[in-house]
Amino acid sequence: MKAAILVEQKTPLIVDDVELPDKLQYGQVLVRIICSGICGSQIGEIEGVKGPDKFLPHLLGHEGGGIVEKIGPGITKVKVGDHVVMHWRKGLGIESETPKYRWGNTIVNAGWVTTLNELAIVSENRLTPIAKDIDFEIAALLGCAVTTGFGVINNDARLKIGESVAVFGIGSVGLNVIQGASLVSAYPIIAIDLYDHKLEQAKKFGATHIINASKDDVVSEISKIVGSNGVDVAIDNTGNAKVIELAYEVTAAVGRTILVGVLDKKSKVSIQTLPLHFEKRLVGSHGGSSFPTVDIPNYLKLINSASVKVKEMITHRFSLKNINTVLEEMKKGNVGKCVIEIS
Repeated sequence: MKAAILVEQKTPLIVDDVELPDKLQYGQVLVRIICSGICGSQIGEIEGVKGPDKFLPHLLGHEGGGIVEKIGPGITKVKVGDHVVMHWRKGLGIESETPKYRWGNTIVNAGWVTTLNELAIVSENRLTPIAKDIDFEIAALLGCAVTTGFGVINNDARLKIGESVAVFGIGSVGLNVIQGASLVSAYPIIAIDLYDHKLEQAKKFGATHIINASKDDVVSEISKIVGSNGVDVAIDNTGNAKVIELAYEVTAAVGRTILVGVLDKKSKVSIQTLPLHFEKRLVGSHGGSSFPTVDIPNYLKLINSASVKVKEMITHRFSLKNINTVLEEMKKGNVGKCVIEIS
């Protein structure tokens, strides 16, 4: 099967044939992947944002839609033929050992789920079955972009009706943060990014105000919208130290700053900590604290009722062989949410 392999950090991925293990272990499921999302987390892995990678070479991808081909011992949550969402957050089921593939004479590692490969051995608790009429692109985005964005609103920020929110970085997670904020009737919902095309898309997902940080002074513009006290909630999706400091600065004295993007291990931020001794909060998010087994069926109800947009956030579709082109275009900010058509 074809797979995208990270062989060395800060280098292009290699798309080549890898071999599956001979048999499935306890709690493992073989999934044929139809499509995969791709996001900043993959760029972070390649660039070594969290430091040296001790698992090289390995496969990548953490949000996908696919079909169960085979199940290993102990499996009760899915069956052969099921359509599934593949997600990196834990759901119900067994957490299996992670698989090892072969690439010639080399062992290739993988996590509990990977999606940038034609076939994947996945831990049962990283799969949620869905109805067979659900579009596989929607399934892929439910694996992270939607569940993370909505989880940030519901679980991390606990945003309430009428509260103000500023969202820094309008990728797919940022769009769903905005969409989630709109669903709970927050106001105003301020989108901040460097690119006009992303800000225009943000308006379609519920942003009431937009700020291009490459052209305007963000602090001044936010003050014009909400006053000098700042926003109730500021959410950073960039993982950029200066943007994190800015998000914290524009957060009200009794507000919440939520960090979704991961800061490079070599970077540090400088903030005034005194407000944290009172009612200001600084919170790191881990996938929006989502629980896929419960959240995915709930969000599908909203999608089916046309209350939530998913496919509308996709701007480009690529084949697996063009994975490095996708990554470069993402780093340049030229594309929005990309889907990789695997099978």
